[in-house]
Amino acid sequence: MRSLVFGHLVYLYTPLGIIATIIGILMGGPWVWVGIGIFGFNIVMDTLTSGIHFKGAAVNSKGEAAGKGPILNMMMYLQFVSFVVLQLAVVWRIYQFASGMPVEAMEWNGYAYESGITGLGLFAVVLGAGLHQGLGIMFGHELAHTKGFGFLISRLMMGLSGCAAFCYAHVYNHHLELGRAWLGPEGNKMMDDADPATAPRGRSLYKHWIISTIGQSFFNFKTEQRRLKRMGKSFLSPANRWIRGYLLSVPTLVLFGYGGYLGGGQDGMLLGLGSIGLMWIISTFELEALNYMEHYGLIRVKGQPIEYRHSWDNDNVFSSWAFIEIGRQADHHDRGETHFWELSSVGTQSSPHGAPNAMIGYYTEFVIALIPPLWHAIYKRKLAVWDRDFASPEERAIAQKINRMVGYEVDPADIRGKKLEVSYA
Repeated sequence: MRSLVFGHLVYLYTPLGIIATIIGILMGGPWVWVGIGIFGFNIVMDTLTSGIHFKGAAVNSKGEAAGKGPILNMMMYLQFVSFVVLQLAVVWRIYQFASGMPVEAMEWNGYAYESGITGLGLFAVVLGAGLHQGLGIMFGHELAHTKGFGFLISRLMMGLSGCAAFCYAHVYNHHLELGRAWLGPEGNKMMDDADPATAPRGRSLYKHWIISTIGQSFFNFKTEQRRLKRMGKSFLSPANRWIRGYLLSVPTLVLFGYGGYLGGGQDGMLLGLGSIGLMWIISTFELEALNYMEHYGLIRVKGQPIEYRHSWDNDNVFSSWAFIEIGRQADHHDRGETHFWELSSVGTQSSPHGAPNAMIGYYTEFVIALIPPLWHAIYKRKLAVWDRDFASPEERAIAQKINRMVGYEVDPADIRGKKLEVSYA
């Protein structure tokens, strides 16, 4: 029973939240606020459980992963279906609003629901759907580390979210250039071969969302240029994976645009396209928020190995289950193709320090990151301790230059005796 609960059922929390959001949209009336309500509840629960930490995914009495691959893989694949149903539900409500359908109680096969929707209700639908599509992206991330069918499903999920470029950029850029933000050795120039998903010190979440999203797409663009040139093919060839990625988003644009057009002509079409645009902004913002929180301010010198210290681990119990162990970043970057249900907090053999642990759940950190002055006040000191206790001499030298640039200099006396919590097995 313990294996069933902690190896499988706890990871259904977010998928069930997506389903609840879909049901709320279909029921209408005050139920359309369910998605927003769940997200708010998650922030509260994450904060209340901030003192409870787990050291890895559940294992059985033999020390083997308690989660069963076929079950958990099926759970991830089904998220693609939930994405499609979620978007269909939103389009249905857009059509009703655009067509001016009256708001009235209805019944379908014995189930009561409210037909028609107000402008405020439609806003709640789009916002709630965007928030939960952003949460569901984590399953696309997980599948991006697989091959064949799993990678295809990942691309399709990301295509529904308007960011199919993520799949290749994440695996072939972020995982190879981790810790190398777009700041050179002098701390003042961009680097072509850096990792846009690593946020340098001083950058806000809002700025990171824009730079990282564009940067990952640009990486894909340049990669395809080189690959197709080696193959002797035109950039406009059907073999271009950068173009194909964006084409995966076209069906969603057509669905929302046409659904709105059927309800209200050109104005309805603009409403539909604006709605999916807002959903994409929200979902990609959440995706980049995770990148932001996972590696903020950490530095790695080019050519040096990626080590545990180059990731902020997060083993808050609520975050671990709601984000399918994505907080085991150090182990994830050490064993990139390891399934989430096999990840653990790292040991000490490869690094004398283990990995720095944020000790704040992702939902709570997300709220903090929305307020840049508060975020910088907290991480300015966390990074000062990282510089002192974790950084190599070369990394420390780079950090000192960047700290002067962005106002992150801290008096050593202010952090005397302070230590970062670390993740150990």
